[in-house]
Amino acid sequence: MIFCCLPALLLRRLGILSTFFRSIASMSPYKPNLRRLSLFVLSVFVFSTFKIAAQGGDAAAGKALFSRLCASCHAIDAKVVGPPLRDVQSRWDDPAMLHKWIHNYKDVVSAGYPRATEIINYSPTDMQIFGSSVSDADIDNILAYIASVPPPGGDKGPNPPPEEQPNNQGSILFGIISLIMAIIAMILMQVNSNLKKLSDDKEGILRPEPVAFFKNKVYIALVSILLFIVGGYYLAKGAIGLGRQKNWEPKQPIYYSHKVHAGINQINCLYCHGGAMEGKQASIPSVNVCMNCHKQISEYTKGPKLHDENGNEINGTNEIMKLYSYAGVDPKNPQAFDATKAKEVQWIRIHNLPDHVYFNHSQHVNAGKVQCQSCHGEITAMDEVKQFAELSMSWCINCHRTTNVNFNYDSTKGNKFYSIYEKFHNDIKAGKMDSVKVENIGGLECQRCHY
Repeated sequence: MIFCCLPALLLRRLGILSTFFRSIASMSPYKPNLRRLSLFVLSVFVFSTFKIAAQGGDAAAGKALFSRLCASCHAIDAKVVGPPLRDVQSRWDDPAMLHKWIHNYKDVVSAGYPRATEIINYSPTDMQIFGSSVSDADIDNILAYIASVPPPGGDKGPNPPPEEQPNNQGSILFGIISLIMAIIAMILMQVNSNLKKLSDDKEGILRPEPVAFFKNKVYIALVSILLFIVGGYYLAKGAIGLGRQKNWEPKQPIYYSHKVHAGINQINCLYCHGGAMEGKQASIPSVNVCMNCHKQISEYTKGPKLHDENGNEINGTNEIMKLYSYAGVDPKNPQAFDATKAKEVQWIRIHNLPDHVYFNHSQHVNAGKVQCQSCHGEITAMDEVKQFAELSMSWCINCHRTTNVNFNYDSTKGNKFYSIYEKFHNDIKAGKMDSVKVENIGGLECQRCHY
């Protein structure tokens, strides 16, 4: 497949570049210099084309898709809700059936495909049906990202997060090859120039004195344009990244492990963050909420060992004592509670949005039925919480464009919030639509988030 599309891709890129250089050469007296420059730039573009074609999928784009669509249920090397995805392609004999499984696993099961019947009972939770919301190119990108993540190891633990597993070996290899070929091209251009000079001298053809590189107006113009484009790109990229804090993991006043509380002990997220169901803010639990449990739990003895982000072991009992201190409770008599001695825990907020952005948790959690992991990552596997998603405007918009709205409802169960969208329900019943995206119900309107 790669080599079938390579000629067309290569010819298209070469055609664009040759047209560009012909247009410049027609206006310039320095055609020999332009020919040498064209050969140099074309060689770089040829090898960049080979790089694009050889990848078979965009791992960088696949990383973003994996984080948004897959990470709430899957990890690369660990079981979450679904199985680990390491070497998932090798477990399917037919790549087309793997694509079909990801689009709608029920179609593959009903077709009786052996691999599908083997894994259908892996988890009691149904796999999400993406349908046409995820293209084959998106799936190729996700699979390319999964393949690009190196095996676990090192000091990051058994399953380091994907963003901490850079895989630049392919890029470095192609960069080295491109550099070598560029050097060869420059040498050949110089040899060609010397041979041309010898030929002209033998035939008595007078040639103008060569213009030094730093005085050549064409070179100066092209270098200026290149610097302008590169500088503008990095300036815009830096400006776009201002205020974003993906992977930020501040040190909190009390070491609180979501893995222990929400994961091992399965405390519902809404017990502590009750505002997420009915309000705009998810809210941080008060000390009273923590003490509802820790009046009876004053020592950390049964859980796994705790470590901070640097690998230092944490004494869980000492952290509980910090909570007692904030609550104004005597560890020797936890049932005695003096509210006048209590003080607020100064938790450091992790997820921040600009002041001009409106976000309502209840609209997503209650009405939209969005799982917490979709935005916050696999929170039940985190000790100290870090920001999982970049929470940028483009990240939210992409989610609204690809996320299906849960339109199923009846008199006893389901999502009644969207029962008023009669036209969409009728279109779905009539087969005019197979799904409704968030963007179809106003998810891309500016005033939804910027009021």
